[in-house]
Amino acid sequence: MTDLSHIRNFSIIAHIDHGKSTLADRLIQRCGAVAERDMKEQLLDSMDIERERGITIKAQTVRLTYKAKDGKTYQLNLLDTPGHVDFAYEVSRSLAACEGSLLVVDASQGVEAQTLANVYQAIEAHHEIVPVLNKIDLPAADPERVRQQIEDVIGIDASDAVPCSAKAGLGIDEVLEAIVTKLPPPTGDQGGLNKALLVDSWYDTYLGVVILVRIKDGVIKKGAKIKFMSNNATYSVDRIGYFTPKMVDTQDLKPGELGFIIANIKSVADCKVGDTITDDVKPAAEPLPGFKPSIPVVFCGLFPTDASQFELLRESLAKLRLNDSSFHYQTESSAALGFGFRCGFLGLLHMEIVQERLEREFDLDLITTAPSVVYRITTQKGEMIEMHNPADMPEPNLITKIEEPWVKATILVPDEFLGTVLKLCNDRRGEQADLTYVGSRAMAVYHIPLNEIVFDFYDRLKSISSGYASFDYELEGYRDADLVKVSIMVNAEVVDALSFMCHRSQAESRGRQICERLKELIPRHLFKIPVQAAIGGKVIARETISAMRKDVLAKCYGGDITRKRKLLDKQKEGKKRMRQFGSVDIPQSAFIAALRMPEN
Repeated sequence: MTDLSHIRNFSIIAHIDHGKSTLADRLIQRCGAVAERDMKEQLLDSMDIERERGITIKAQTVRLTYKAKDGKTYQLNLLDTPGHVDFAYEVSRSLAACEGSLLVVDASQGVEAQTLANVYQAIEAHHEIVPVLNKIDLPAADPERVRQQIEDVIGIDASDAVPCSAKAGLGIDEVLEAIVTKLPPPTGDQGGLNKALLVDSWYDTYLGVVILVRIKDGVIKKGAKIKFMSNNATYSVDRIGYFTPKMVDTQDLKPGELGFIIANIKSVADCKVGDTITDDVKPAAEPLPGFKPSIPVVFCGLFPTDASQFELLRESLAKLRLNDSSFHYQTESSAALGFGFRCGFLGLLHMEIVQERLEREFDLDLITTAPSVVYRITTQKGEMIEMHNPADMPEPNLITKIEEPWVKATILVPDEFLGTVLKLCNDRRGEQADLTYVGSRAMAVYHIPLNEIVFDFYDRLKSISSGYASFDYELEGYRDADLVKVSIMVNAEVVDALSFMCHRSQAESRGRQICERLKELIPRHLFKIPVQAAIGGKVIARETISAMRKDVLAKCYGGDITRKRKLLDKQKEGKKRMRQFGSVDIPQSAFIAALRMPEN
């Protein structure tokens, strides 16, 4: 049995692209966990999307065996975490299973917004933090400046930060020694009642539900009966083991260890991430402190292009929900798009990834409606309603007030781009809270309505700062706002999938933009089609798609003018009739393109 003092549980936290996954690769390679022939770049990024985009989406775990300089052999449990703001929930779960963190900072770029966010999460989880300066072999690397930055911005001692280059394999031994000497061992009572924290769960086609657990007290053995404390569901353990990163079966898992349990779990709902698992016969009295449940902040509708795929979409969402507990969904129907689901996400990248996974892994063809946030509406009767979909908004005369969510955004940007970034924040109804300098970079803190950043704020920020700005946000609360619902009408019929909420001051310009886009996107019919944006009964913007004209005079060679007039009048009559009964076909591409609005 491994002595508790010889176990180290740690996660790797950093901003996007600062080298977390590459450092994890080198640690795995140095400890000999994987044969050289099986080694590949970003070994722990198992999903195709992760490898293509070069980002980590799911936190992954691996057990390493390391023989330290003091001659002792240590068991290192490593969790590689995502760096993107949308996957901060994955990070919080990983941190709950560890005692320490490696804070990886790019020695050329320095501290970024997401570095700050992840470090604060680690500090909240009472972690010991070891700073690691990565990419020291780059010509632009300036380790001394970055050390100073870590101390100034984050406020942790970086005098003995470990310099390394994960790509070149420099300083990897020093990183491993720092893990062993500076990070604390886990605590736990082997003779106590069984308590294990459910860190993650995913669906495997062959094995069913696999759950990742961190044992706090007691020992979980193969064949034991376990109980989930949140819903009292009981199961018998079929397989138990750990990842190297391959699955390795063992007979039991002891305190301080991270491993997997397969217990023939069929139901998705039974595996609540953050739940406590205990023994069925001698259960623990109190559950472990879990972690805050994830709160979706961005909502959109997902509809199958082919109505017959609705059931397949339902099954696919259920399977995906198991792999990603921060994603929520419920059924909804739309007059324009038929039956589908209202889905909640942690951000726009999260929404994009889920959509891409549904299309790839389950071969679905989807239409996505405009992303929106959760608004709170207080009615005349004093009831408070949470509104996820603009189409559900009550009549304006029944509403006392509408509140929208605000966020506190932290933006780090080089000095020369500061003016354009501040203008972007002010254009999006932002209120400046703070502006400080970290070396040659400015750190701006803004209060901004979430509605203004879910569309394309991140893309705009990257384009105006040539990719140098970094951005992170946290929810702050709700505030009253003068919001209106803008309905889009095509041929006098409201298209509910294109309705959106916005501030009254911006309603006209946004309505006009969408009408102009639809004019280009909807093909011409044999009759005139008005495209209008309206607030309630008041039209605020209009475009007209002109009719296709049939040349009825093609057969007239000369002859009297009255004959031509008669043919034209006859055509006019027919047009009137068609307009009355004609229904407009809006192509699927028009929905998606109209919602991806360009900035003027």
